[in-house]
Amino acid sequence: MGLGFIIGVFGVLILSHAAYSTIQYRGLLKIMEEEFSGPPMNVVLELLLGFVFCIWAALTVPGKFLSIHPDSEENRIVSLSANLDFMIFNHRAKAFPLEIDMKLKH
Repeated sequence: MGLGFIIGVFGVLILSHAAYSTIQYRGLLKIMEEEFSGPPMNVVLELLLGFVFCIWAALTVPGKFLSIHPDSEENRIVSLSANLDFMIFNHRAKAFPLEIDMKLKH
């Protein structure tokens, strides 16, 4: 587990805590019979911080970006073998007629 993964988990925990705090705040407002106009500022800051941590982790955890240049040595065409076991001829297209006579109505 790298640092990016740990920060991503921490970001998800912060987002979960912000959601729980908002639910708790709404319950408190119901008891006090006040209207919900929005979450408190500390919950909004938690949401932003958790979002930033999750985005940062999503960009760093998968690894480095690879080259997509067509002339690159790393890009090789992967071809499937000519094995007939992987060819499927019994599929839903057999329900359609072989010749479709469709005429446009004017």
